[in-house]
Amino acid sequence: MNEYDLDILRLHSQGFCCSQIVLQLALEMQGVENPGLIRAMSGLCVGFSSPGGACGALTGAACLIAYYAGKGAADEEAHDRLSLMLTELADWFQEYATGRFGGINCSNIVPGGKPDASICGGLVSECFGRAMTILVENGFDPASDIHE
Repeated sequence: MNEYDLDILRLHSQGFCCSQIVLQLALEMQGVENPGLIRAMSGLCVGFSSPGGACGALTGAACLIAYYAGKGAADEEAHDRLSLMLTELADWFQEYATGRFGGINCSNIVPGGKPDASICGGLVSECFGRAMTILVENGFDPASDIHE
């Protein structure tokens, strides 16, 4: 068990899905609220609402990396390592999920593609942790929303 597993359980019990939880954890780390962003993340829940879609923990983690490193305003540019960070995340998840579940889609991971807290909670934890590691290794401070 790691430091954010209890927060994942709390957010799950409040009805948030995997992709929403990943971003909500980051917002809480920053001490900010962004209900619009969390609502938008619901579009990625349960594999885009299709069991054949990619795991929401993965897509949420990709959005988390882009939250810190992507273009967010007309006068900004995406961080030059954004693509590399996303590739690193995707490669890691491909190996991780395929080795354990046979694929990266909800239908590969949970029976019938229906969320299962005992499986999905661990994936959220792993994906959030991996995204944070990637960000820190690339010079980002997860407690800050400063785009450099």
